[in-house]
Amino acid sequence: MRANYKMQRLYLPGSMTAGVEIDTSPEQAHYLANVLRMREGAELLVFNGRDGEWLARITDISKKATRLLLVERTRPQPQQPDLLYCFAPLKQGRLDYMVQKAVEMGAGVLQPVITQHTQVPKIGLHRLQANVIEAAEQCGILSVPILSEPIKLSRLLETWEEERVLVFCDEDASGSDPLPALGKLAGRKLGLLVGPEGGFSDAERRQLRGLSFVVPIPLGPRILRADTAAVAALAVLQASAGDWRNEG
Repeated sequence: MRANYKMQRLYLPGSMTAGVEIDTSPEQAHYLANVLRMREGAELLVFNGRDGEWLARITDISKKATRLLLVERTRPQPQQPDLLYCFAPLKQGRLDYMVQKAVEMGAGVLQPVITQHTQVPKIGLHRLQANVIEAAEQCGILSVPILSEPIKLSRLLETWEEERVLVFCDEDASGSDPLPALGKLAGRKLGLLVGPEGGFSDAERRQLRGLSFVVPIPLGPRILRADTAAVAALAVLQASAGDWRNEG
């Protein structure tokens, strides 16, 4: 069932059942009252990533909190996407963009990975989580991706489940067309690894290419920025072997 993009959507962490009243945060109350100019009786859509999407009606609104009555469920909770998206952290603006697009593209888990050329080894998970929620609110997504703690590339590979294919964007891969390699992966459990702004080191590339569960792919004839490569890789992966093939 498609999302209703004509109504305001709001993420709320609490459990949702018909007839229950729940309160927003002060920040959300300010947004609803002062930015959107909503008043008592106004309706919006809410979700928590577990109980589907609900039609809610404002029963009380103030500066500190807005109380919402859950009227009825409008969409059931879908299954969590199985795509594991692994990425080297980028500088803040590009990282925000990349995380938002990964949510839109259907990643189920967001896994920051520290590589040899990673320029931003420490990231603000709270800020990234806010980007995840904002993207879900804006794009009608109900399954909020899991944001994992950063992990070193060596540890990621040591603990990788071998039945899951790890596709990695290799700027030294032969050719420029990723589709022949990706077309063979339909129906498999998938992960995607996108490197940092400086690319993977030679040692990292050799390590990745030596693993049986790793599939390297090129991304066209041009060198792409890391955030651009992330969007391009997610798009071709989902279209050729991921859940875009199952839509409709």
